[in-house]
Formats: sequence, structure tokens, C-alpha cells
Amino acid sequence: MHDTEEALFRAVHGIAGRLAGSPVPVIMKALVRDLPKAPGLEVAELRRIAEEISVGRDPSGL
Repeated sequence: MHDTEEALFRAVHGIAGRLAGSPVPVIMKALVRDLPKAPGLEVAELRRIAEEISVGRDPSGL
């Protein structure tokens, strides 16, 4: 796994642990603020991740 990918997965995992069940807009703000910049990571993907976390799932796979 590349360093950038691992950093992304770990950041998503941390956000999922802290914000599971929170409203999507709250999670979106955390994702935008806390995720390392990565090519190809677009708003639609962030929203999908936020929706997963909102219903209590951890999309990081960790």
C-alpha cells in the first residue's frame, strides 16, 4: 500500500470512529479538513464516504 493511500485509510478510520452516526454535513466537514490531499478524491467520493460513516459503517476497511 502506498503511503498516501495508507494515510487516507487511517484518516477515514479515525473519522469513522469519532463521527459514526453523525449527520453527513458534519462528517463532510471533517473529511475535507482532515484527509490528506490525494489525486482523484472528489466531492462525490467524499459524500459517499460520509454517507457510509453516517450510518455507522467504517469504509476504510481497517
